[in-house]
Amino acid sequence: MFKTLRIFILLTILIIVAGSTYLTKMRTTDWDNALWISIYPINGDDSQITQNYIQQLKNEHFHDIETFLSEEAKYYKIPINKPAVVNVAPEVLDVPPLPPENRSTLSVMFWSLKLRYWAYTNNTETGPSPDIKIYVVYNDPSYNKKLPHSLGLEKGHVGVVHAYAGSRFTRKNNIIVAHEFLHTIGAKDKYEFSSGYPNYPDGFANPDNQPLYPQNRAEIMAGRMAINESIAVFPKSLYRVVIGKLTAQEINWLAEN
Repeated sequence: MFKTLRIFILLTILIIVAGSTYLTKMRTTDWDNALWISIYPINGDDSQITQNYIQQLKNEHFHDIETFLSEEAKYYKIPINKPAVVNVAPEVLDVPPLPPENRSTLSVMFWSLKLRYWAYTNNTETGPSPDIKIYVVYNDPSYNKKLPHSLGLEKGHVGVVHAYAGSRFTRKNNIIVAHEFLHTIGAKDKYEFSSGYPNYPDGFANPDNQPLYPQNRAEIMAGRMAINESIAVFPKSLYRVVIGKLTAQEINWLAEN
């Protein structure tokens, strides 16, 4: 009896969430108005170096994300000059729940709901609620050589980015923020999960180049530039990144063929 009730409650929640997600997606990808993205900084390792970096963060640190989206929207002839506005919200003092090690459908489902509830209870924004919430967990690179995988959820329009604290990492961090933002509005990954190598042709910025290698730009949802058939490197900034045709279709910038 209890198991049946639990399943009924879960299905009810999922139906409500699915309906809400559909309506929200239609609103966020009609591109009639700019999307408001709030960046919520988090001190991921409690270090003073990380804290000092968070305290000096301003909206200007994320302007290249706005510029990147504006330039790509112009390329796809989207009738809006500024598709997104990025704002830095006050620091969040809690860390988001990590994905479960057991990646069963039910475990991932419960974790997704848990993360979205966590985001709901950790909204430090003092103004209107943003369209997209990106929680950036900063870490001191001196003590954290490897960071957890960043993620973006279309359901709930929530992203979690694990990044390094420090001005020299700002531009690369912004590539990851832009990548996860696009996940929240429907874009899919375009790289091999085992190796991180871009999928051909959708993960290549210039799949028709002759010769094909080296690629001098990266497709945003692939995240790397293919140098040859087995090596791909992370771009230095969003100025070396593009939104490919399939990604443009996924975010409603380009009609499907």
